[in-house]
Amino acid sequence: MTTNKVRFAVIGTNFITDWVIAGGMQDKRFELVAVYSRTQEQANLFAAKYNIPYIFTSLEELASSDFVDAVYIASPNFLHAAQSILMIEHGKHILCEKPLASNVREVKEMIAAANRNDVVLMEAMKPTLTPNFLAVRNNINKVGKIRRYFSCYCQYSSRYDKFKEGIVLNAFNPELSNGALVDIGIYTIYPMVVLFGRPDNIKATGIKLSTGVDGQGCVLFKYTSKEMDAMVMYSKIANSSLPTEIQGEDGNIILDRINIISDVRLMYRGGGGENLTIPNCGHEYYYEVKEFIDLIQTGKKESAINSHENTLITMEIMDEIRRQLGVVYPADQ
Repeated sequence: MTTNKVRFAVIGTNFITDWVIAGGMQDKRFELVAVYSRTQEQANLFAAKYNIPYIFTSLEELASSDFVDAVYIASPNFLHAAQSILMIEHGKHILCEKPLASNVREVKEMIAAANRNDVVLMEAMKPTLTPNFLAVRNNINKVGKIRRYFSCYCQYSSRYDKFKEGIVLNAFNPELSNGALVDIGIYTIYPMVVLFGRPDNIKATGIKLSTGVDGQGCVLFKYTSKEMDAMVMYSKIANSSLPTEIQGEDGNIILDRINIISDVRLMYRGGGGENLTIPNCGHEYYYEVKEFIDLIQTGKKESAINSHENTLITMEIMDEIRRQLGVVYPADQ
């Protein structure tokens, strides 16, 4: 690895990759050296956009390259596991877009491969690594005994308009392991797991679309030993302006948006409150790239926050929600 630099390749050339690169470029240790795309034309266009020196249309050749230290993967969900494991087996560190994989089986295979090859594997779940989520964690004791976690992320998708016209785009295609839960519902669940761990009971309801994926869902959780419950709502077929809230006996913490936390307020039961908001010093995707590079350079193999355990618990929850809703992916077979 070059001195104080981590040489990145990216798999996937969509808008999320653009955002991650924008965040990465705010870290002086980030060096973008390679791009993979299925087509030479798309690879050339993306490389020209960022002045990327190496272009690949073969995953095997990328995996075998000796001038790449780490790979950011933003391909369709059903490809995450196979592509990650291929790179891991060649000694590459992996930052993989959420959801890490299609199901628990694949997540376990990825974690085992990372442990076997002594490399970093981290799910790119950005909100939990931001200063404002840290502010929540550092002040959560102020609400007293916690009784409920509530989170909502409902965003009407423009792709749903096409769906109603009979055109099925990637967002609603089960063959790609897609749907509302794994696309945006995960944002409501992962922070819950980081804060409170694995729930004891899960009860899910939702709407399954004609392609077999979920369009929206509502899930109730029970944390018996903590004497608290949780509720999350997510949708790609309706909008909502509801915030995320942690409710305690002495007060409550309100987060404006769980996917991009811009405002955090603490309201005391007896009156008054605190503004816990910490202004971001970087791009919203900067913090996940920084965390990932920190892990590589300190020799740690997983994040303490976006840990293997938290990723696995979140996927176990999502597998159970899909089971209750009857959502099955080809990758599950």
